Amino acid sequence: MTTEHNSTVSEIDTLKQNIVKLDELSKRFVAVMSAKKQINPGLNGPGPDLMLKATNSFWQTMAENPNKIMEQQVEYWGQTLNYFAQAQEAFLKGEFNAPAQNNKIDRRFSNAMWDTNPYFNFVKEQYLRNAEMINAAVAELDGLEPIEKKRMEFFARQIVDMMSPTNFLATNPDALEKAFQTQGQSLIDGMENLIEDLEANDGELVVRLVDETAFEVGGNIATAPGKVVYRNKMMELIQYTPTTETVYETPIVMFPPWINKFYILDLKPQNSLIRWIVDQGYTLFVVSWINPDHEYADVGLEDYINDGYMTAFDIAKDITQQKQVNAIGYCIAGTTLSLTLSLMKKRGDTSVKSATFFTTLTDFSDQGEFTPFLQNDFIDAIEEEINDKGILESFIMARTFSYLRANDLVYQPAIKSYMMGETPPAFDLLYWNGDGSSLPGKMAKQYLRSLCQNNEFAEGTFELMGETLSLADVSVPVFSVGCETDHIRSHCGMERLLSRCSNNEKPVKDIRGVRVRSYRRYCEPAQQKEIRPLHKCIC
Repeated sequence: MTTEHNSTVSEIDTLKQNIVKLDELSKRFVAVMSAKKQINPGLNGPGPDLMLKATNSFWQTMAENPNKIMEQQVEYWGQTLNYFAQAQEAFLKGEFNAPAQNNKIDRRFSNAMWDTNPYFNFVKEQYLRNAEMINAAVAELDGLEPIEKKRMEFFARQIVDMMSPTNFLATNPDALEKAFQTQGQSLIDGMENLIEDLEANDGELVVRLVDETAFEVGGNIATAPGKVVYRNKMMELIQYTPTTETVYETPIVMFPPWINKFYILDLKPQNSLIRWIVDQGYTLFVVSWINPDHEYADVGLEDYINDGYMTAFDIAKDITQQKQVNAIGYCIAGTTLSLTLSLMKKRGDTSVKSATFFTTLTDFSDQGEFTPFLQNDFIDAIEEEINDKGILESFIMARTFSYLRANDLVYQPAIKSYMMGETPPAFDLLYWNGDGSSLPGKMAKQYLRSLCQNNEFAEGTFELMGETLSLADVSVPVFSVGCETDHIRSHCGMERLLSRCSNNEKPVKDIRGVRVRSYRRYCEPAQQKEIRPLHKCIC
């Protein structure tokens, strides 16, 4: 009796503490939302023109072929009513047999209750039917340009992903079970996580993907021994010394993307590309770019080339007493390396012996998954943001990239953090992904308008630094690595590609001093063309 009494008292005390905490959290929530910074609405969705065209296309189809629309609706409602009747019958009988599953595995519905409980099963099945109807309706829209169709498909997918029953407490069995098991503590912890995320981003919801307290740059990541040998307004140049007794004469100068930080190349010792390169006998220089503020509003691609690429080449040549370097460019830094090589060709500068590109776009005729964000309504909104702040803030880019993989990078982390009250995982790559940098205003406009939208570099019409630059000018030996999977895990493909060598694939060294694996494709100088091998990242 005493034990039961003490347990009851303890539960009541916990409930009282949680009520007090809930009141405090509610006040914090009101405070942060009242101070929420205003975001240009053009950054949140497509302009009205696209929606108007889609609506007109739908009504045109309705007018031309009403039977088709009616058949779709009748089939949809027939499936809905039929399954609702089955669920009702299962409730009355107390017996339930879930319908046969298709072969597609959806991790969102891994909880057994989605198949064993008639309520949750009905919710899931109805959601899947709704998703199929929306996707089918968009797929059958006529009268839209291919880009407009692609954008509609993207935004339809955003709506479908957002409306998943797993994203709502009342229809998420995992969250309900956790709340019951913890006497509601998980919901209190989840609300605290939500408010902390809002407070960290001035009221804008950016879901934390990683435990930021688990990593320290220079502590447990980015620990390869190196020293800063040069610094200017655009960058720091870090030199890493080879760990071998013999050293290749020609150094490597590596340019990481300035959207994120350089240590993507040096996470943990076991997956550090920087450590691997110096272990092969190369003197390596790596650029660490500045994270610009509003004072960098007028900094453009020409500044990155002059004070970044050209300066880094000069410093590396001076330190190593060599006439040439091997250059590596990653992502946007690879695009700008191509611009630099074109400029150097125009000027007769032969400082670069070979160039390697990691996940780099130089021809934007196919914009791929970024198509929805590279149209005028979005770019216009971005330019308005830039004109107001002088920079393109990192959180805008982070949010954009996240919605390319909304279920993995937005909704699932939000469920675990806000509904389940869990601490985000300690994952070095996601820590790097969240440590973003802003872009200077002028540079962002040049990149988005001239390169991404107008594809001027690939078409040979890009004007910069008194020259007309063209991709066709790049004639140094080139090796390009592409990845078929997503944009944040591509470094795994690079590392595997550079380090993997089976017993019958011996390393070789060609006459230019570039180490080559036999399963790489390498472009001989006489070919003077870009090759694009694809390596599927199997991370």
